[in-house]
Amino acid sequence: MLTPPDLPREAIAQCLADAYGLRDIRIEFLPLGADVNSAVFRVDASDGTAYFLKLRRGDFDKPVVTVPAFLHRDKGIEAVMAPLPTTNLQLSVQAHGFDWALYPFFDGSNGFERTLTDPQWTALGTALSAIHEAELPEALSASLPKERYDHHWREGVRRYQRRFINGVKGDGIVERFLAFWEEHAEEIDTIVYRSEQLASILLERPPRLVPCHSDLHAGNVLVGDDDRLSIVDWDTLILAPKERDLMFIGGGVGHVWNQPREEALFYEGYGPGDLDLVALAYYRYERIVKDLLEYCDQMFDAAASTEDREEGLRQMQSQFLPGDVVAIAHRGYDDIT
Repeated sequence: MLTPPDLPREAIAQCLADAYGLRDIRIEFLPLGADVNSAVFRVDASDGTAYFLKLRRGDFDKPVVTVPAFLHRDKGIEAVMAPLPTTNLQLSVQAHGFDWALYPFFDGSNGFERTLTDPQWTALGTALSAIHEAELPEALSASLPKERYDHHWREGVRRYQRRFINGVKGDGIVERFLAFWEEHAEEIDTIVYRSEQLASILLERPPRLVPCHSDLHAGNVLVGDDDRLSIVDWDTLILAPKERDLMFIGGGVGHVWNQPREEALFYEGYGPGDLDLVALAYYRYERIVKDLLEYCDQMFDAAASTEDREEGLRQMQSQFLPGDVVAIAHRGYDDIT
């Protein structure tokens, strides 16, 4: 969310006092991320401790806080950012139409803003390997969705395609959005078709399912001085083949993480293991399809701000640049065909 929610600072301060015992604090809204249903704040306490507050609107699944807590505290994976407990030892609270979770503040930048060092690339591989190898307690495992290669995203894009054919009116942002979509309509058809084709192949294979972050782009990896690193934003946890996460390494999301040398350093930490190239190609295409649907939803959401819609259009356009995610997905498809 790039604009602050309609929530008084006094209400935020009171909730933090009631739930976490924090008083005499300074609250700063952070315009981060393209998710219009999440808002984040920096909270500075009088003793100098800094916290990161995340508010989520809409459906909230407990595993987004319980699984990271287990991975960090029980499995000792320090790179996993885990929520702090409330005074009554809960990992989140609900108030004012949001679910609240409080985290330590990581002093650094995300992977879009700052290039990972060689040790950080290797550390990321080591951390992700430990996550994929972690055996979750049955209660946690049962609470996570399992990969189904669902057609939800593809059908959503097709609905918009039919809608665009019938004609859509809108403001200047919508007009630019539709012009770009029309220019790339044939390639979008190819992306959706290939995603479906690869899903049908994978459905015939019994996959090994592991805990996956599933949104491991550079924006969700924080890097700091002294080679510190933290994996954040566990909202989309799923049990899936490991390629669900590995598609981001070399996948070029946000026009970064697309260099062979970075991949080599990552796999030094991750360790040996056969990659399913069909699954890798599928997840890269499916990610693009998912993003396209979300850009469409955002573009025609009456509640979305102008800033959020402009950012969505910019991100969609960037995906089709040379060397970006669409080109990388096509290259992966060519490799297996």
